[in-house]
Amino acid sequence: MINELENNDAQTQDTSIATKSQWQLIRGRFVRHRLAVIAFFFVQILYLIAIFADFFSPYTAQLQDIGYSYCPPQIPKFSFKNGLYVYPVELFTDPLTFRKSYHENRNGIIKLSLFAEGPKYKFFGLFECNRHLIGIKKAGTDKNIIGEATRFYLLGADKYGRDILSRIIYGARISLSVGVISIIITFLFGVTVGGISGYIGGAIDNFIQRTIEIINSIPKLPLWLAFSAVLPDDWSSLRIYFSITLLLSLLGWTGLARVVRGKLLSLREEDYAVAAYLLGASHKRIIFKHLLPGFTSHIIVSLTMTVPWMILGETSLSFLGLGLRPPIVSWGVMLQDCMNMTTVANYPWLLLPVVFIIFTVLCFNFMGDGLRDASDPYSAG
Repeated sequence: MINELENNDAQTQDTSIATKSQWQLIRGRFVRHRLAVIAFFFVQILYLIAIFADFFSPYTAQLQDIGYSYCPPQIPKFSFKNGLYVYPVELFTDPLTFRKSYHENRNGIIKLSLFAEGPKYKFFGLFECNRHLIGIKKAGTDKNIIGEATRFYLLGADKYGRDILSRIIYGARISLSVGVISIIITFLFGVTVGGISGYIGGAIDNFIQRTIEIINSIPKLPLWLAFSAVLPDDWSSLRIYFSITLLLSLLGWTGLARVVRGKLLSLREEDYAVAAYLLGASHKRIIFKHLLPGFTSHIIVSLTMTVPWMILGETSLSFLGLGLRPPIVSWGVMLQDCMNMTTVANYPWLLLPVVFIIFTVLCFNFMGDGLRDASDPYSAG
């Protein structure tokens, strides 16, 4: 009796699997990959923060106050009486060494509140707004609150007194968008070139593969240096941004092209592809209508694993001063302040963009691993 029930359950499970579509099977396997699901959740949060950077950041990216140059991080505190608050800091200069340092003033507090008023900004360039996720609570009649003009820096400030947290949030908008735009261009190049190479074969396939090998054999850093050197200095920030994005895409499509080519080589002789050809379907229709949908999941996995490479490429170029340049704010541009080891030793909070870079790359890698495991829904596990 027990064996019959087990056999019936197994048959029911097999029947349910057999009736599911490919994407349903992939989604089911991906959901069981807990680390990938958590990474996917954090990636969504990162892009949400980047899209609404004006709201999530306490200040605008370029707002500066030289009076708070290299201000250390102010750790927020909480009490039932005062709520969320930080202690104000005061600049102190040693009369002998002239070394500047900041000290907390425990005689007063700076109260913080959610959805507080702050510097004005254009919300998506449409209308003016001054609400921020966190900001200074209005002083009103509370004598414990330092004046309304007082600033606070949760992650510290740079040499110009600009808020590190705000610049990291605004930098996410640039660094993360570079990855998205790059994979769109990479997808177009990779699928088109790889599809032609794998479907046609012969001399064309041989020429394309030798070209890919030549591109892959060129050291990436010298090639980046060469491309970046030819960018005119008088170009606008927007043109430089798109140029760097295009540069990264032109170097990153070869991997996807080889994936597409390898899959098409194995699928072009399948019965359904031959039948479509005999029925008069064009080569374009066979490639994009019949062959490519068969391994769409593999393409998505390859693109997902490409995003962190694009982010690291932009960061490396900007860090070396060869990519994006101020006033553009990206994580790589922010790290230009860390090229002096003495500065890093004295003000280690300037390295905080590295934490966000590592976290973002790990999230994409974990998500890519989950998608890779889920892309073969008929395997065991």
